Amino acid sequence: MKRLEWCAGIVAVLCCLAALSGCGRPEANEVRLGVNAELTGSKPAVGASCKNAAELLAAQVNQMGGVKLGDKAYTLKLFIEDNEDKAESAAAAAQKLITQNGVVAVIGPNASGNAIPAARICEDAQTPMVSPWSTNPKTTEGKKYVFRACFIDDFQGQVMAKFARENLKADTAAVLYDVASEYNKGIAEFFKKFFEESGGKVVAFESYTKGDMDFSSQLTKIKGATPQVLFLPNYYNEVPLQVQQARRLGLTCPIIGSDSWGSEELLKLGGPDLEGSFFSTHYAPDIATEKARKFIRDYQERYGKTPDDVAALTYDAGSLILAALAQAGTPDRQKLRDALASIREFEGVTGKMSFKGTGDPIKSAVILQIKSGKFTYHASVAP
Repeated sequence: MKRLEWCAGIVAVLCCLAALSGCGRPEANEVRLGVNAELTGSKPAVGASCKNAAELLAAQVNQMGGVKLGDKAYTLKLFIEDNEDKAESAAAAAQKLITQNGVVAVIGPNASGNAIPAARICEDAQTPMVSPWSTNPKTTEGKKYVFRACFIDDFQGQVMAKFARENLKADTAAVLYDVASEYNKGIAEFFKKFFEESGGKVVAFESYTKGDMDFSSQLTKIKGATPQVLFLPNYYNEVPLQVQQARRLGLTCPIIGSDSWGSEELLKLGGPDLEGSFFSTHYAPDIATEKARKFIRDYQERYGKTPDDVAALTYDAGSLILAALAQAGTPDRQKLRDALASIREFEGVTGKMSFKGTGDPIKSAVILQIKSGKFTYHASVAP
């Protein structure tokens, strides 16, 4: 905490120096937008999807004549920083984008463990930030300059608890989660709270730490508790190993997860052991609206694959900023922040979002099932 506060102080000093020297100021005919993404580290697929979608949006905007503010058109210029999927690197990336690159706003980070410290930097520097994928409440909590394009974890935890109770008819559940991750820990606790409030019982609540590869001790305890469902609110690069080890130990109950499962890397790594599993996420390509179908077509044409939820949410995060810029009429951070805060309804490729005066949208979740090695729409859940 003290280190982050120290970083925030450095940001303020560098902002002043940049303003005095003129260094980092955009050209008169350009609007600069920052992207703070997990390009390396443990979630490179997340960073790649974020970068791809941001670059697609920028290319489309510039092909259409740029960002039109009043009677003037500006070229949209992206500055993309790799946060290495580390909290301190995410904070440093935010600092660089603001002070050295002079961006008007920042898209990202995506993982909550990175978004929370970066949000503190953006808030202190009074620079708007929109996280595509960070669902932890702490990302936007108590902040005026930080927004997101996704639902938050208490809603997601409630959705999966309700799904387990009503759709899977589970009276008992087990949870395995990364205790060192804000995202994993937060959603695990919300799931437990709502599952037990609805009359169910969490018979095992086991944890591990990022980087662990052997989960046999925790899974043996879970098997001994004979749960009717196993909840794994963990990232796509961790879940396959956990599921494979659970099945090898003889756990046969349904396995469910959260929006951190959404990368196709999960399918490649997990194989048939994941067949039949369910998880909550932000959009389903097979029930997409016309707006979403166009985005999917454009993304497939440019990158040769179907966009995942991070890509779709990044596109929405960028589109939110562009809509607010058009309303503000100027590439000014304060006026852009005020315009973002005034948005009440927005239709993105991940669906309709309603804002009630905070940075958190109210929007529906979808449940996907892994069938025949593919993500398949199963159900929608409204707030």
